[in-house]
Amino acid sequence: MFKWFRQQVLFVMHVPPDPSPPYGAPGSTRVFRAGRNYFNLRLLGWGFTQLTVLVGLIFWTAVLLEVEETARQQKQTCTSLPPLTPESFAAGITAATKAPPTQAQSKKQWNKVRIQGWDGFKQSLVELALRLPDWAFPLIWFFKFSGYALFLAQIPFTYALRRLDYELRWYIVTDRSLRIRTGLVRLQESTMSFANLQQVEVKQGPLQRLLKLADVQVQSAGGGSGDQSHGQGHDHDSLHTGIFHSVDNANEIRDLILERLRQFRQAGLGDPDDHHDHAVQPAHNSAAANTDALAAAREVLAEARALRSTLAS
Repeated sequence: MFKWFRQQVLFVMHVPPDPSPPYGAPGSTRVFRAGRNYFNLRLLGWGFTQLTVLVGLIFWTAVLLEVEETARQQKQTCTSLPPLTPESFAAGITAATKAPPTQAQSKKQWNKVRIQGWDGFKQSLVELALRLPDWAFPLIWFFKFSGYALFLAQIPFTYALRRLDYELRWYIVTDRSLRIRTGLVRLQESTMSFANLQQVEVKQGPLQRLLKLADVQVQSAGGGSGDQSHGQGHDHDSLHTGIFHSVDNANEIRDLILERLRQFRQAGLGDPDDHHDHAVQPAHNSAAANTDALAAAREVLAEARALRSTLAS
């Protein structure tokens, strides 16, 4: 099921399932992935989010039940009044002779009810429910059950997205360059040549140390030497940074990059972007040299013919 979902998501979002390796010898390609504990940590955060949403749905469902029941009881009390007796009539007369509360007193009592904490909040919800028409509560319950349905429907979808985000993290190293590809909704892919590589370091936070993970941070002075704009602004441009995020073999990756960088510099290889330009230049020089040699040969031939005619006469 997940494989089918993976194929559909990659097709719809136009994401290639496998990245192409960067410039380098085919046999030198090494592929690295994020550590398994990184996925477990992301999965734990996803589970905590789902649990929080579920608790919120259950809590507000319980509140809605209590508010609905209290409002129904108060409506029944108001519609079914007790029979009128001499005692109740006398009590009503006594209450009517008392001075009614002023507007300021009523507002003060209302504010007192509102600030009574959770009970006051529920009472305000009950008073609101008493003012709602009869069809309001069925509509509220419809939206409540729709929320539960949407919650259940998004569980496999969001889980698959988290898993795809983990599986589509690629870190590729060849003998001349490296490539980092991350993201699903927003795809990011960066390639760095060893010709511009400046620094390689390993960083590890407290949580990563607990999970035996680390980041390999690679800094490069971006831009090929053939681009004049980069050459003019190189002094104030910041270094480009690539991160092998949350890998469980950070030291191995660092040592591999440093070793291949050392071999690259000992071999005297240049930037792969400039390789074609350097390869074309000798061809032009060779053609010019052949033209000069041909012209010199023709001059020698002309002089030899002139000398032969002189001798023959």
